Amino acid sequence: MNIFPFEVQHASGVVDLILPIQQIEFEVPVSLEAQPDLQEIPRFYQHGNGNFWVAVHAQEVVGTVALLDIGNNQVALRKMFVGAGYRGPRHGTASRLLGTVVAWCQARGVQEIYLGTTAKFLAAHRFYEKNGFHEIARTALPASFPVMLVDTKFYRRVL
Repeated sequence: MNIFPFEVQHASGVVDLILPIQQIEFEVPVSLEAQPDLQEIPRFYQHGNGNFWVAVHAQEVVGTVALLDIGNNQVALRKMFVGAGYRGPRHGTASRLLGTVVAWCQARGVQEIYLGTTAKFLAAHRFYEKNGFHEIARTALPASFPVMLVDTKFYRRVL
């Protein structure tokens, strides 16, 4: 498995990974049309301190993670998804994706990473907490943080 910055050839693989996890596995009623960022990844994510990465195994996108530059040396962690067959310590996909994000942030002088998630993603909560994120109140988010409709839990990691 390798991790690459997103390129246009990854677009369909990203959608094919993320939508079933959202819609089927976690029963989050969200469509591709409701996520314009997935339709314009370079324009939405790949500027400033932002970027979008894919984990690829045998030419298949098996994981994603994105950073959205929200200014003030802060970023929002978005679109962290790992296919069911690539989760857990055996593959280390989520850890490798997060490690890529943290290294990127440290190299660029980013000071804080924020994220929002749904209450349904219990394994994700444990993962973030094991990796230095601390739960915060919605009111503690920077004003520039883009809260999604499904977000009910929020985390922050200071670098």
